[in-house]
Amino acid sequence: MAQINPYLHFNGNAEEAFTFYKSVFGGEFATIARFKDMEMAEFPMSENEAEKIMHIALPIGKNSVLMASDTPEFMGKHNENEKRSKISISADSKEEANHLFNGLSVGGHIEMPIADSPWGSYFGMFRDKFGFEWMVDFDPKYNGQH
Repeated sequence: MAQINPYLHFNGNAEEAFTFYKSVFGGEFATIARFKDMEMAEFPMSENEAEKIMHIALPIGKNSVLMASDTPEFMGKHNENEKRSKISISADSKEEANHLFNGLSVGGHIEMPIADSPWGSYFGMFRDKFGFEWMVDFDPKYNGQH
């Protein structure tokens, strides 16, 4: 079956963000490559960008991978307040939902506190300190599988 794995783009702080995400989700990076590791003649990188992340991957759970890169300066900056897509996490328990919600939202802005929802799941939303938006959900009917 096909998988959907979020791929995030950062303005030079992908490593900081993924170190933070790893501290909440646990696990180890499957891949971490820097621009200096994959330099291409047609896209020269400045010394300032050599250590930035070209690709990073953090496996989450059994079937998901959160991936990212820094956007090279010549491509411009992302407006971190206009990321209106949300990353949705389906937790396996209320305890896991609380752990993920409370961990990932540190330093961010909570849009909807995690609580029992009118539709029957345990749900909350926030924007993390890196500007990305998340939804955390535990639905006992699905036992974490949507």
